[in-house]
Amino acid sequence: MQNILIVDDHSLFRQGLKGLLMARRDAVCVVGEATNGREAIKLAARLQPDVILMDICMPDMNGLEATTHIRRASPHIAIVILTASEADLDLRQAIQLGVSGYLSKDLDCDELFDLLSGIEVGQPAITRAMASRLMKCMSSPFATASDCELPELTERELDVLRLVVRGSSNPQIAESLCISINTVKVHLRKILEKLQVKNRAEAAATAIQQGLVATA
Repeated sequence: MQNILIVDDHSLFRQGLKGLLMARRDAVCVVGEATNGREAIKLAARLQPDVILMDICMPDMNGLEATTHIRRASPHIAIVILTASEADLDLRQAIQLGVSGYLSKDLDCDELFDLLSGIEVGQPAITRAMASRLMKCMSSPFATASDCELPELTERELDVLRLVVRGSSNPQIAESLCISINTVKVHLRKILEKLQVKNRAEAAATAIQQGLVATA
């Protein structure tokens, strides 16, 4: 029996997916639902599900940022990205974060259950089509911050980056470091520029991959 947490900001999709999953009560149990990444972090810590079905594009905190935090706090929880995103960057980053699967929302229901059942024996939840896309994505020339020498960050920028990796919001970072929210935004902008990344999730992933901050 797999205990599953659903994370998606669209109520109709969550309810539809929950209905499909609960129809297989002998195999799965939906233990909770979250509407954004921040809620997912809290519920994951409290419920300790076996599997999290995680959307990417959500308000407040996206799925990749939440995945970074949950993987760090509870590495035993299997996170499967379930998304409509067609962006190769999302796929690449999700795999680098150590997710247990990456699936499209237009997946056939029976195939979804087959893939989820494979997680219990250590098989990644990924279709042949997605595996092919991943191979092309990972083998294509792609300049990222991890491919080159990273610029040196200031001590304050590292302080901010550590809190970003922990999933802290701008107000929380400001409170922790006793600085203004505007100052936090300035530091974040400089961090993104120096790491040559586009958002907080990429910054967190790069920080972990390059050992810029401690994850223990």
